[in-house]
Amino acid sequence: MPTLEQIQAKLKKLQAQADVMIARKAQAAVDQIRALMLKHGLTTADIEAEAKAKRAARGANRAAGNGRVKAASAAKAGKTATPAKYLDPKTGATWTGHGRAPGWIVNAKDRTVFLISGASEMKAAAPAKGGKGQPKGAQPPKYRDPKTGATWSGRGPAPAWLASAKDRSKFLIDGSAAAAPKAAAKTGKAKSAAVSKKSTAKKAGAARKTVAKKAAAKKAPTASKKAAVKKTAAKKAPARKVATKAAAAPSVAAPQAATAEANA
Repeated sequence: MPTLEQIQAKLKKLQAQADVMIARKAQAAVDQIRALMLKHGLTTADIEAEAKAKRAARGANRAAGNGRVKAASAAKAGKTATPAKYLDPKTGATWTGHGRAPGWIVNAKDRTVFLISGASEMKAAAPAKGGKGQPKGAQPPKYRDPKTGATWSGRGPAPAWLASAKDRSKFLIDGSAAAAPKAAAKTGKAKSAAVSKKSTAKKAGAARKTVAKKAAAKKAPTASKKAAVKKTAAKKAPARKVATKAAAAPSVAAPQAATAEANA
C-alpha cells in the first residue's frame, strides 16, 4: 500500500503535467486570436473599446432594473407600512411589533421599556386616586400625524410633530375628537360649580358679619345716647318745679281775697 509521501509526490507530478497542458492550450488560443486580428486588421484598442461599450450597456440595464425594483418596493412599503412601535436606544433600530422580534428585544423580559413615545414613563407613573390605575401595555393611539402617519397615545412626552402645535385637536383621531368636546363640557361644569360655591360662601360670610355688627350695636349703646338721655332728664326737672310754684300761688291769693270781702 503506498504511503502518504508517495501519493503527494504523484499529485505534484500530475499537477505539473496539467499546468503544461493548460499552457499549451492557452498558447494555441493566443496564436489563433493573433491570426484573426491580423486577418481582420484589428488591434487590442478596438477590442477594449467594444468591451467597454458592452460593460456600459450592462450597467445601464442593471441600474434601470434596480430603480424599477426600488420604486415598486417603496410604493408597496408606502401602502402597507405600519408605524414603529419599539425603539432600541443604543442603535436607533425600530420594530413595528409584528413578525419576528429582532435580537435587541427578543430576550427582554419587559418590552415596555423599548416602547416609543415614553411608554416606559407611562408605566412607572403612579395610578390616579379613586381609579383602577393606568392599564399596562401599549395604549390605543389618540393623535395622528397626517403627513407621516405617526401616532401618539397622549401619555408621556409628546413627539416633535405635536409638541410645538398650538391646537392639538387638529391631530385627534375620530374617536378622540368626538370625546374631546364632552370632556371640555365636563370641566366647564366643574369650574362653574366651584365658582358658585365660592360666591355663596363669600355671601354667607358677609351676612354673618353684618348680623354680628347689628347685635353688638343693640347690646352696647354709645356714650352720645347716654348723654342725650341725661340732658332731656335735666330739662324736664326745672319745668316740673315751675309748674308746682304756679300751682301754689293761687292757693295763697284765695284766702287773702276772702278776708278782704269779709271786711267790706
